[in-house]
Amino acid sequence: MQLDIVIPNFNGKVFLKDCLASLQRQSFQDFRVIIVDNGSTDGSLELLRQDFPDVELIAWEDNRGFSVAVNAGIERSSAPLVFLLNNDTELDLQCLAELVRVAEEKPEYDFFAAKMLNYHDHSRLDGAGEAFLRGGVGYRLGTMEHDAPCYSTPRQVFGACAGAALYRREFFVDLGSFDEDFFAYLEDVDLNLRANSRGRKCWYVPEARVYHIGSATTGSKINPFTVRLSTRNNFCILIKNYPLVLLFRFAPAICVYQFFWLCFVLKKKQFPAYCRGIAGFLKIMPRMLAKRKETLGLATVDAGVLGHIMRNAEDEVLQSIMRRRNAARRSNRLFSLYRRLFL
Repeated sequence: MQLDIVIPNFNGKVFLKDCLASLQRQSFQDFRVIIVDNGSTDGSLELLRQDFPDVELIAWEDNRGFSVAVNAGIERSSAPLVFLLNNDTELDLQCLAELVRVAEEKPEYDFFAAKMLNYHDHSRLDGAGEAFLRGGVGYRLGTMEHDAPCYSTPRQVFGACAGAALYRREFFVDLGSFDEDFFAYLEDVDLNLRANSRGRKCWYVPEARVYHIGSATTGSKINPFTVRLSTRNNFCILIKNYPLVLLFRFAPAICVYQFFWLCFVLKKKQFPAYCRGIAGFLKIMPRMLAKRKETLGLATVDAGVLGHIMRNAEDEVLQSIMRRRNAARRSNRLFSLYRRLFL
């Protein structure tokens, strides 16, 4: 089955060579690579044109964001399978072969999550499928944990991190692409939630290993840019995707998450960025309300069933966090209390 690989890039020259070289070494070779460049000024375009002339390149003069970039790559693609990949990754030799094999063996599944491992320490996970917190954000299962047997079992998961995810073309035809108003951060969470509301299913493929640096474009995981967009897009997900009954039912969990996110922001001295995120949400809220009507109107899964799916996904998140904290000999009393009260 043919495959198109879409890689968004913004000043990622230092990563592109290793990423593309790992693609050239794949045991599965029936693919083409589409790179969408968001106005890089670091020599990325020169590197691609000189060393990787077979890559199909879409180049813009400005940074239009992750969502716009991957949507352009998806639109340019024509293969029945589309693999989205971050530029700060390397693939295990069998990664694409395993993803394609499972896609052929499991036609009932619509998208597939690779096992993402820490680039510098392959024994530590970066993510083993995507789960969900009812506060309106995603969570890569196993993040910062040591790889373990529970993360080597193929299974259905809530969704996939768009940094290394395989999709059937029909998935985008049915759901539409990534929400371009998100620009970056949580756009794949929004897509995962929409997919679940439409009965679409994701399968985790642990044999497909991807080694990921993480936060390479922004330079760090916590900075004004990430806090502003994460805050804004968190509220966008809630207002756009939650049926009214779930907003009321999950209000305590939403409030708990927002409280601890604010505490974290204050601890990291990012309160001004948080405030800009709130202001950004208020500015974009009319557009999200318009999208809400369309999103909820297209849902095929009952709100009660969707709420059960979301609740189970959050429980997976908590179990993952508690495993990591147990390994670090840290207390889980607050998480245990939360599970007893809200799950």
